[in-house]
Amino acid sequence: MIGKVLGALIGRELDRRDGDSGVKGAMMGAAAAGIVRRAGPLGMLVGGAWLAKRAFDRRKAARRSSV
Repeated sequence: MIGKVLGALIGRELDRRDGDSGVKGAMMGAAAAGIVRRAGPLGMLVGGAWLAKRAFDRRKAARRSSV
């Protein structure tokens, strides 16, 4: 289940960068979810750490822009 959530978040991020359509992001997110599941706990750890860093960076940038 966590792998699917990570895949969805990765797909959303890719779609935001592209901005064209959601199909590419959905396909890449599904592929990422499969890769994370096959990588096992280490893949989950790396994917989760990447998402946490992205969230931290966005929050940091939002704080800078509001001040």
